[in-house]
Amino acid sequence: MIAMKFGGTSVGNVEAFAQVAKIVADAVEREANTERPGVVVVTSAMAGVTNLLIEAARRAADGDEFYLEAENTLRVKHHFVAGQFIEDGLERAELARLTDERLQAFSRLCNSIAVLGEVTKRGMDLVSGLGERLAAPVLAAVLRSQGVPAEAVDATDLIVTDSEFGAAAPIKALTDQRCRERLLPMLEAGVVPVVTGFVGATVNGVPTTLGRGGSDYSCAIVGAALGVHEIQIWTDVNGVMTADPRIVPNARSLNQLSYEEVAELAYYGAKVIHPKTVTPAIEKNIPLRVLNTFQPEHPGTSIRNEGDGDLHGSVKAITAISGLNLVTVAGRGMMGVPGIAARTFHSVAGVGTNVLMISQSSSEQSICFVVPDNSAPTVIEALRTEFKVELERKYIDDISGLAKIAIVAVVGSGMRGTPGLAAGIFRAVGEKRINVIAIAQGSSEANVSLVVEERDRAVAVGAIHDIFELHKPTKERLGLG
Repeated sequence: MIAMKFGGTSVGNVEAFAQVAKIVADAVEREANTERPGVVVVTSAMAGVTNLLIEAARRAADGDEFYLEAENTLRVKHHFVAGQFIEDGLERAELARLTDERLQAFSRLCNSIAVLGEVTKRGMDLVSGLGERLAAPVLAAVLRSQGVPAEAVDATDLIVTDSEFGAAAPIKALTDQRCRERLLPMLEAGVVPVVTGFVGATVNGVPTTLGRGGSDYSCAIVGAALGVHEIQIWTDVNGVMTADPRIVPNARSLNQLSYEEVAELAYYGAKVIHPKTVTPAIEKNIPLRVLNTFQPEHPGTSIRNEGDGDLHGSVKAITAISGLNLVTVAGRGMMGVPGIAARTFHSVAGVGTNVLMISQSSSEQSICFVVPDNSAPTVIEALRTEFKVELERKYIDDISGLAKIAIVAVVGSGMRGTPGLAAGIFRAVGEKRINVIAIAQGSSEANVSLVVEERDRAVAVGAIHDIFELHKPTKERLGLG
């Protein structure tokens, strides 16, 4: 039994739907000969749909009736795909009715947003999750048209979450129970469930979302609940790359990574997989595989509990994330004063901001940390309020932010203690005359992170990629093959 997730580009147009149908049909045939057969499909919204929905909701809050245009665009987009595959008139009419019903509900919701004059997080979840609820019935119908028994399943009936709208967390016990009760009978009957990615619902049935890109996470949640033997993430690249090929033209796909390595890459900007996807897989020790919908013969990247075991200590990949701000709390009076760090990060948590990296000087005279640039003014204001007395008494000299920075993350299992690794990193950026503003290494040993100016991001990634010769197969560059 396997779980397969298809991203937005994989269901972006008629040709993509046809390719997905072939991949699923082949998987069903292969799995039929296994000890525990079955295929579960999780789908994203069609390419561009979620962005369009979010834009419509935001513009509705400003009184713009763009949502009416968006409704028509989405209707044509989904009806067109259905019309290319579904020959049965009654089935095509029923699918059109369901699509129209959901789009009309979208317009009513946008109208309510316009009357209110704002879009709440709860309202945005209702709007942004619609794309998957439109795509799943279409994909199920396409599969049936190609001879694969399939049925759309709304994940609001499967994935039970908390009420953290925009980034809800699943309640594992309830989710596992519902997934098994709903999906196992379908699988035993030879039916392929086509589950809406990205969405869930609270215990009371209020729709939520798992965060942007959350369809990967949905697939892992469902796959872990069913105990599948592999979770497959189908996208438009040949697995996880050594770097973003738009920045590094000679980047290559990696054969194998550990859960830890791919989590670090995802967290620091690699777009191939959602950062939370590995969590359910780790708990059940289920292998993940990242594959290319448009080149299915490529083996992609296998993600397991361990990476390439005999390559311990090697650099595997470089990634980067931009649009950040380095916030610094500094002062000679901080030295030896207990509680400064705790109060700092309590204040940051109080305004709901995510900290991507932390660095503290050994003299204890400064703490710096990285946050999204759009959060920096709120964070700095909260810190100045928290440390008002310390600022007045000059225990803390300044609380400031440095905008337009980027984190470059160098990732590989067990890099800590590897001779020459740090020297190689700094030689690479030094030769390009790039100033390193801050550095951090996690206790996981899988990541060394550098803060650089945003304008230097691409050059830094390329330079580090070159100095470690990541364009070469890992065993070749380490002299092992």
